[in-house]
Amino acid sequence: MKAVRFHRHGGPEVLQYEDAPEPRPNSDEVLVRVKACALNRLDIWGRTGLPNVEIPLPHISGSDIAGTVEQVPPEEKEFRAGDEVMVNPGLGCGKCEKCLAGKDDQCRFYTIIGYGIDGGYAELVKVPRNNLVRKPKRLGFEEAAAFPLVFLTAYHMLVTKAGVGPDDTVLVLAAGSGVGSAAIQVAKLWGAEVIATGGGPEKLAKAKELGADHVVDHYKQDVLAEVKKITGKRGVDVVVEHVGKATWDTSVKALAKGGRLVLCGATTGADAVTDLRYVFNRELTIYGSYVAGRGELIKAAALLEAGRLRPVVDSVLPLERAAEAQARMEENRHFGKIVLKV
Repeated sequence: MKAVRFHRHGGPEVLQYEDAPEPRPNSDEVLVRVKACALNRLDIWGRTGLPNVEIPLPHISGSDIAGTVEQVPPEEKEFRAGDEVMVNPGLGCGKCEKCLAGKDDQCRFYTIIGYGIDGGYAELVKVPRNNLVRKPKRLGFEEAAAFPLVFLTAYHMLVTKAGVGPDDTVLVLAAGSGVGSAAIQVAKLWGAEVIATGGGPEKLAKAKELGADHVVDHYKQDVLAEVKKITGKRGVDVVVEHVGKATWDTSVKALAKGGRLVLCGATTGADAVTDLRYVFNRELTIYGSYVAGRGELIKAAALLEAGRLRPVVDSVLPLERAAEAQARMEENRHFGKIVLKV
C-alpha cells in the first residue's frame, strides 16, 4: 500500500510518500480503507519528537480517520465490509478498571492511533473494532475526518470536565485551531456566551460565523484587557486552554472567582509559570484533559448526525502532499482542519 512515513525525526522534509507493508489485523481488529485523514498538532509532535516519548520508526501519523470497512473478524455482528465509518482515535487496554468504567482515556496504557501506533496517513489502517463509529450519511469523508479528535476533545473539556452551561462565559483561545473551532460550537450548543481569540480579521470573522459572541485579535489587542472590558471586569467562567506558555498567565488571570481552566495542550511550550495567589484567592479549578472515552464520541457523533455540530474543513490535499499540509499547520495559516484525501 501507499503511505506517508517518517524514518527519523525532523522537519516536514522527513515525510516520505512510499510503499509500506499492509497492516494485518488481529482477531479483535478490523481493517479500514482510509478515504480521508485530518491533521492534528499531535502529528507534528510525533514527527519532531518529544522528550521521553518513544515513537516506533518508521512511523505513520494520522489520528482522525474516515473510510470504509475493508475486513472484519468472522464473528463480527455490527459492521460489514463496505460500511462507512469514522475511527475513535483513543486506545485503552480494554481490561482495566478505568476502561471498564468507560474512562479509557485514564488507562495507564492509553495511547492514540497515529501517535503510539500507526495511523491514517495510508491507504489502509487496522484498528480495534470497538473504535469504529458509523459515519453520518450526510457527510463526506473529508468532513467526517475533521470531526473525531477535536470534537471529542472539546466535548470532554467543556461538558465532562468544566460542566459548561448557560450561565457561563467561555474564553476560547486560538479559534482557528481544530480544538478552538470545535470548542466555540460546543460552548454555544450548551448555551454559554463565547469570547474567541484569533489572528487577523479573516479568522475572527469565521469565529463569529461559528457562533462566537465576541472576538479578540490576539496579535493586535491585549486579550486580558479585552476580556475584562467585555465582562465588566468580572472575568470569564471557563477558559479553553491549549496554547501553553504564551497564553497561560493571561488564561489564569482572565478567570472570574470560582472559574475553571481546562487544559488539553501546550503548543507554545510547557514551562508556564503560575501565580498561585490567583489560584487560591479566586478559588480556581484547573482541569487536565486528554482526549476522552468512546462513549463521549458516540454522544458527540449524535449531535453531528443531528446537524447541531459541524466539522470545519480548512483545506483538502492529496496524501502525497502531507509535508505541505503539515507546514501549513505549523505556520498557523489554517482555520479548522487540514485534511488529506487518500
